Amino acid sequence: MKHVVVILDGAAGWPLPELDGRTTLAAANTPNLDALAFGGRIGLAQTVPEGAEPSSSAACTAILGYDPVANYVGRGAIEAASMGITLASDEVALRMNLVNVADERMASYACGHITTPESRAIVEELAAALGDDTFRFYPGVAYRHILVVKGHDYLVDAQYTPPHDISDKPIIGQTPRGPGSDVLLELMSRAREVLADSPANRARAESGGLPATDIWPFWPGLAPVGLRSFSDTYGVSAAMTSGDSTWMTTRSWSSSAASPPSACAT
Repeated sequence: MKHVVVILDGAAGWPLPELDGRTTLAAANTPNLDALAFGGRIGLAQTVPEGAEPSSSAACTAILGYDPVANYVGRGAIEAASMGITLASDEVALRMNLVNVADERMASYACGHITTPESRAIVEELAAALGDDTFRFYPGVAYRHILVVKGHDYLVDAQYTPPHDISDKPIIGQTPRGPGSDVLLELMSRAREVLADSPANRARAESGGLPATDIWPFWPGLAPVGLRSFSDTYGVSAAMTSGDSTWMTTRSWSSSAASPPSACAT
């Protein structure tokens, strides 16, 4: 028997005046979803338990049958696993966006939806200038990348604000704060200088694109300990695909995987 789990992450949105007060989902033509609802069973499920982060990290973990509290990994580590990055026990993986900050405001959490070739060139420049025994930079897709920090595992206890949560808002008080955050703040300051002199960034600006002014690390995670793979847990093979309007990626879950890889849309 084959099963398909479809997660419409963030599909509803807010009611919009131009849609007569409806959400985009309410206004959409959804014959296939309607057919599934008509022929199936409808109910409510709490996918984010008390005390867990109310995000895709917890909700998708729960939907796949894992306990997002007892089996907590952290989204940075999940995304690192999906890219084939192996973490040591004293390493923290963080999502790292390329962003544009103007007048101390988050002008674009996606750097104007920078293309993958452009962003990879910029992250490679960052790696060449700032990469060392403590910091490793891994280029990803579009504006989404991974920063691995060694020897500062307490960074998982620091506080972070996802850049998309403060679109067009001041960044004052929203940068990493708490245990070890000075390490990241110093790196962000050094990265700002590299980005200001980046040939790849300059070429993007000259072509009319929004340049990357800053890196923004958030969503930390550690390598999971004792977490069984999906195949070992359920005795089936599985694959995951995740995408949005700008990109799509597919990963397979091997029986030897330490954790189920994920490609997150935000």
